[in-house]
This record gives sequence, C-alpha cells and structure tokens, in this order.
Amino acid sequence: MKKNICTSILLLALFITAKTQSNMDAGKTGSNTTQSSISKDTTSLLHAFKAGNFQGHLRYFFMSTQNENGLNDYYAHAVGGGLKYETATFHGFQLAISGFEIFNAGSSDFSKPDSVTGQYNRYETALYDVQQPASKRNLNRFEELYLKYNYKKSKIIAGRQFINTPFINLQDGRMRPTVVQGIWLEINELKNTKIEGGWLNAISPRGTVKWYNMGESIGLYPAGANPDGSKSNYSNNVASNGVAMLGISTKIKNHIKLQVWNMFAENVLNTAMLQADYTYEIKVGSTLLAAAQFIRQDAVGDGGNSNPSKTYFPKGQKAMSFGVRMGWKNKVWETTINYNRITADGRYLVPREWGIEPFFTFLPRERNDGAGNVDAVMAKVNYNIHKSRIKTSLAAGYYLLPDVKNYPLNKFGFPSYTQLNADARYSFAGLLKGLDIQLLVVAKLREGNTYDNEKFVFNKVNMVQYNLVFNYHFLN
Repeated sequence: MKKNICTSILLLALFITAKTQSNMDAGKTGSNTTQSSISKDTTSLLHAFKAGNFQGHLRYFFMSTQNENGLNDYYAHAVGGGLKYETATFHGFQLAISGFEIFNAGSSDFSKPDSVTGQYNRYETALYDVQQPASKRNLNRFEELYLKYNYKKSKIIAGRQFINTPFINLQDGRMRPTVVQGIWLEINELKNTKIEGGWLNAISPRGTVKWYNMGESIGLYPAGANPDGSKSNYSNNVASNGVAMLGISTKIKNHIKLQVWNMFAENVLNTAMLQADYTYEIKVGSTLLAAAQFIRQDAVGDGGNSNPSKTYFPKGQKAMSFGVRMGWKNKVWETTINYNRITADGRYLVPREWGIEPFFTFLPRERNDGAGNVDAVMAKVNYNIHKSRIKTSLAAGYYLLPDVKNYPLNKFGFPSYTQLNADARYSFAGLLKGLDIQLLVVAKLREGNTYDNEKFVFNKVNMVQYNLVFNYHFLN
C-alpha cells in the first residue's frame, strides 16, 4: 500500500509539472487569448499548482569498510531517485509533497553476523533500512508532506519536513537524511536575529524507511550497555509524547554570533546549548576564527521508562560538555584546531537516530555519543579551488575515552582512537551541471586497551572505509 501511495505521488508530481510546461509552451506559441487567460489567473488556486516547481534527485552511493584481518569486510552499491513538488504561493500558503526510492545494486549480506564477534554490520546497512537488514529492494519512503505559510521573511511549516538543528538534523551520510513531522516556525523579522522552533511528534531517521513516534524511534540503532554493564533494553520501551525545540541566533556588530538552543524531549531528557562564534578580519580576505560552546543535559521524568533497565536517560543523571575552536581562513584556505571535553558527570546522550552531535571535534563516521569523561582534539584543513569547483578537506582527531569496560561512562564499549578523514568534492558545470561527486576516505586506529576482545574492535577501530557518492539534482 505504501509503495502504491508513494508511486502515485511521484506520478502526480510528474503530471503536474508536464502539464505546467505544456501550458507555458502553449502560451508562448498559441493565441493571445491563451496568453491573456494565463496572465490573469495569478490569484487562483489552480495557478498556484500550475506555477509550482518540481525538483528531482538521483543518487549513487558506494561504501566499503575494511576491518582488521580475521574480521568481516563489507561493501554496498546503492542507487535511488526522488521527486518533490511544491506549489507556488497562494495568499502566502504553499503545499509540498515528496518521496524517494532506493535500490540495491550489489552489496554484502547484512543479515549474517561477523564470524568472530557475532556482531552485525554497522555502516553499509544504513544505506537501506537498519530495521530490515535482509531487505534491499524497493525501499521507498514517503518523505515531505507539508503546508507552509510565508509572512514577509518568516514562515511556519506544518507536516513532514526536513530541519537542521544542533540536536535533530539531516545527518546526511547515507542515501537519505532524517525527516521529521510536526510544526516548525522560523522568524526573521528582527534585525540580525533568527528565532526558530516547534513541536515534533514523529520521525523517519536516516537509514530507515518507516515513520516512528519520537519515543519509539529511540533504539532503532544499536543500544549499547546500561551503566551496570547489562544490555540496554530501551528499544520499544521509551515513552514520550514528543519534542519541543527553540533556537535563537543573533549577530552582534558583525563580529560575534550567539546561539542558544534548548531541546525538551518529554519524559526523557532536556538538552541546552550556548555557543558563541567570533570572527576578526586581519585584512581583506583574511579572517581569524574563534568559538566556544557549552552543553548541559538533564533527565526528565523517568528518562523514558520507570524501569531502570529499560530507560534511555537514567533518572537524576546529568551530562555536560565544553568545546573551543581557533582558526583562520581566506577565500581558498580554512584551518581550525578544535577541542571538546565531556565531563565525568555522566554520559552525553542524544539519540543517534535523531542526528549527529554538534561538537567542534565531530568527524563523519564516528561519534562520542554515549560517553563521559572524554577529551577530544581535532585539526582540520580545507582547501577550495572555486574556479575549478573543487573542495578538499583533511582532518585528524584524537579521542581519549574511558576504558571499554567502564560502562557508566562508555555506553558502546568504544576504545580511545585516532581518526583520519580525507574528503574531496567536485561540482560539474556545462552539460553535466547539477552533478557532483564526493570521495571520502576514513581511517580509525585503536589507541585504548581492548583486552584482546575483537568485539571492541570490529567496525570501531583498526579499519578503513571508502565512500564514493554521486548526486544529480534537477528542477523545472
């Protein structure tokens, strides 16, 4: 049923777009009467549909993870395509609908565990659906369906949509990003200030095709261990009515940007962030960068469940994180040195299903979620050749985590590690305009003690991963 609905939506979008183009062509070559009727139809609902825009996205993703000798390696070739249709404005209102379909073009069998550790694939399976590791065919997702109202520079959107915040975000590192359902408001009427926020009651995380309420979405990804070392059992056991978020960002004299964010997950946790970014222009085209960040988390209610073995964020627990950044940039180069500290007060926990962490030391393909008493340092250099449409990046990070058996502060049994990332992107012009390519190579090296237990190594450290991504975007 869902597949038929999604297919019908996409066909409808194609029909509307084709019909619109046909009418436009007829207006150009037809009679004056036709042209006149089109120009007078600008206030009708029909015109809003005819003048809407159609967007398309084709994507190919190759991913391959090479683990330590004796452990299983994995690969995946995924292809997919999606369509979106959004009407023109009608008295400030717009309607949009979109969907995406993914196909397996050749991959490992993710339903089989590693022969040594008994653990399952962690990365490639998220190109499809982590809840159906054996299913890699005809995976479709009904994504956006929203009604938007525009007022001057501001807007409010009700329905299924994409948002990007420090705690719930696209985390677009697989075939499809995370989508949410709810009401989202963005206010841009105040000078140099942006206010955004809303209420979310459902989500379709990256690496899934179904929709879940906010509580049941926690635990779709691997859950790690409870503080007492037992296996976490919060999957399908977290009760929450939804998430309220508020973010305010403002610029002060063009040098300082302040951000304040708060996420309240009913009956689970509250996470607050304060961040300040400072820029100082040494000379034209040469700028110094500095930033500082503070995050605090506190349990709300039972943390998801009154049973401690089934809760997500233990009752009474708190966590705190501090981060700083220094750097320099011009039109071609940007280099930064970043540091982050998660205190020993408790584990930093934001559901991995909801987004990547906002730490300055974050690098794609790994997170420090689920850990406390962490020291991380990361250096990054970007080199962009704008005339050639080439962007490159090199990054190296060292992440000092608690011992893998320190379960109160190491939820996923992750050893300390060094991570190296090399990223190159190219955007085509001319005949192939709309096409871009990305090559990302990631290496993670073990630094902490793993007690000769490969479960602390498999898909975590002593591994290299290759990612090759093609994207083609087009619109009418």
